[in-house]
Amino acid sequence: MRSVPVWVVWALGLVPLAVLGWDLAQGGLGPDPVAAIEHRLGRTAVYLLLATLSVTPILRFGRINLVRFRRALGLLTFLYAALHLAAWVVLDMGLMWSEALRDVVKRPYLTIGMAAWVILAILAATSSNRAIRALGRRWKTLHRLIYPAAGLAILHWLMAYKLWPAWGLTMGAGLVILLALRVRWGRVARWGDRKTA
Repeated sequence: MRSVPVWVVWALGLVPLAVLGWDLAQGGLGPDPVAAIEHRLGRTAVYLLLATLSVTPILRFGRINLVRFRRALGLLTFLYAALHLAAWVVLDMGLMWSEALRDVVKRPYLTIGMAAWVILAILAATSSNRAIRALGRRWKTLHRLIYPAAGLAILHWLMAYKLWPAWGLTMGAGLVILLALRVRWGRVARWGDRKTA
């Protein structure tokens, strides 16, 4: 995968946005285009978030090194999450900021979604090489917040629908598996450190 430039990931990551734009122009978003826009952007953000978390398992199990693409996947995740939020604020709330803020405080699924977005914003803002150098060892600890961000994002989706659709449950199960692998590998690494100490 070393021969594949990072811009290819960016190009592929923008395909869902291009398809959404095409469907919007063709009137193919159904009777409620605003809801369709919000849902598609939100789903794509979750897909990319889980793809970002899958980089290490793919390396360990499949011996395919996608680590150099992880930053691009993470930033694409935030891009779609930001567009999802923007679609809600602009198209749904009509830029009525006070009402939007009131809804975020009053409705738990919006509070949870906003919490996920804030975490993703922090991770995106600290994804540069400069931030990595400035934060040092704290950077890795900070970026483990991607796991609770993913959990909050999926919970936001499930609560917004007020039911437990197969898609949300599948994404939730995928996150649980990825988190379990992360915890297991962390324990193995600590055990190895004790043995070599």
